[in-house]
Amino acid sequence: MNPVESATPEPTAAVPAAADLSPQAFGRQVFLGALAADAIAMPVHWYYNQSAIERDFGLIDRYHAPKPQHPDSILWRSEYRPLNERGDILREQAQYWGQRGVHYHQFLKAGENTLNAQLAVELFEQVRRAGHYDAERWLDTYIEFMLTPGRHRDTYVEEYHRHFFTNYASGRKPINCGVRDIHIGGLVQVPALVAALGPRHPELREIVQAHVALTHKDGDVLAAADVVVRILAAVSRGSDLRETILDEAPAWISAAKVRKWETVPDRIVIGGILSPACYIPDAFPAALYLAYRHAGRPADGICSNAQCGGDSCHRGSVVGSLLAATAPLPERLIADLANAERIVTD
Repeated sequence: MNPVESATPEPTAAVPAAADLSPQAFGRQVFLGALAADAIAMPVHWYYNQSAIERDFGLIDRYHAPKPQHPDSILWRSEYRPLNERGDILREQAQYWGQRGVHYHQFLKAGENTLNAQLAVELFEQVRRAGHYDAERWLDTYIEFMLTPGRHRDTYVEEYHRHFFTNYASGRKPINCGVRDIHIGGLVQVPALVAALGPRHPELREIVQAHVALTHKDGDVLAAADVVVRILAAVSRGSDLRETILDEAPAWISAAKVRKWETVPDRIVIGGILSPACYIPDAFPAALYLAYRHAGRPADGICSNAQCGGDSCHRGSVVGSLLAATAPLPERLIADLANAERIVTD
């Protein structure tokens, strides 16, 4: 393993069998992995210069607060003008859009989650309380969350939210406001549903498809969401993660590619061979590869994902969920994760 991929390599000892966990415990472990990966990557989210990650944070093996300035920020050229109050999702953060050097997550603290992961926690809690999934109830929660000033303190609001609320502000019913978005951010809430309903819920695949399609109607994003569900369900029954990735995702990754990619550091694969950006055709294979390579060593894979840069938070949600299916997170990553208590004690 290249030393820049993880500052604290984990032992490769025998991994506890996922099948020994209850479906509820397995689901929570998976969701904690997703949240930890998002929070670890948060301060370097959308760093595309990998040397800048090392310069600003060294080898990432713990949670950090973001630096005051983001070296690769393009928020200065991003723009969103709400049609009316029903679309005003930037609220107090609008003043920072159009400025150079602004960090996308400038007001978050070490161990806190970005907006998409915060929404995933809201979804998890709602489904757990109700005991079932209700799309219309979720849309009400989503709209209220996004339109309440100060609710999440995150400066960046991903493109799919902006499209959704532009449609909502124009008078469309919430159920019809989603668009054909092609970003891996559409997968961030999948681990929340796995945790809330259980990986073996008989209707989980259908529920995840319906939920993701509320905001992301792209066929590749929906196909990737289904792959994640199938992999987690199989691993929860005792299947090997690496074998399952190759079995369930042949359209995205292959044994031949893995053999080739394993000869170079992760930061060459993600950043050189595969784009580190948010678009699903490269972002999802990148997530699958990191999960494959670091199976049984979740902290290594989570930290390596952050070190690769790009859309590391949303890619990390997939990486972290898959890796946490193979072994529990180190206690240090749970203890310092701001949202951990909401998942563990729910």
